[in-house]
Formats: sequence, structure tokens, C-alpha cells
Amino acid sequence: MKTYSLEEVTDQYIGKRGTPKRELFEQELRLELLGDAIKKARKAKHMTQEQLGELVGVQKSQIAKIENSTTDARFSTVLRVFEALKAKVNFTVELEDEKLMVTE
Repeated sequence: MKTYSLEEVTDQYIGKRGTPKRELFEQELRLELLGDAIKKARKAKHMTQEQLGELVGVQKSQIAKIENSTTDARFSTVLRVFEALKAKVNFTVELEDEKLMVTE
């Protein structure tokens, strides 16, 4: 029985890296991971979605949508969520051969 790597299966069923379908898949995956990180941080702080929404200035439903990746939240809102959670945010921007580290 032949085994396949996750990359091989993803290439076959989603598309190879660089194709529009694969890029959309990768973007949605990143958003889902971001939403999951927010949910875990909120729960670690023993906060409800409603309490977090009050701190951020949005409705509970908006927090739920961000956590479940069912909305394209504004970047400023996501940063306010992490700020309310007192979480440090780091991300890397890659431009050709140059990497820029951004810390919030």
C-alpha cells in the first residue's frame, strides 16, 4: 500500500501551490488558525465572547464570526481583539528574498 504526504494529497485535490484554488485554500486555513488562536486565548483568560466584544467595542456575534472564520474581519479589529486579550502578536512579511518581522 502506497502512502502519500499531506502535500501530495493537497496538490492532487486542492491544486498545486500558486494556483488560485490553492491560494484561496491556504488563505482560509490561515484565517481558521487565527480564529482558533483568538478562541484559545479568550478561553485561557476565562472570558466569554460577550465580555471580549465589550472590551473590543463589537458585538458578541462579531467575536463568534472571527473565532469561527465566517467573516473577513478588519485587520484593525483583529489587532484590537489581541490587545484586549493582552496577547503579543508577531508576524512575518516575505517580499521576494527579504523577510520583515512585525511585532505588535
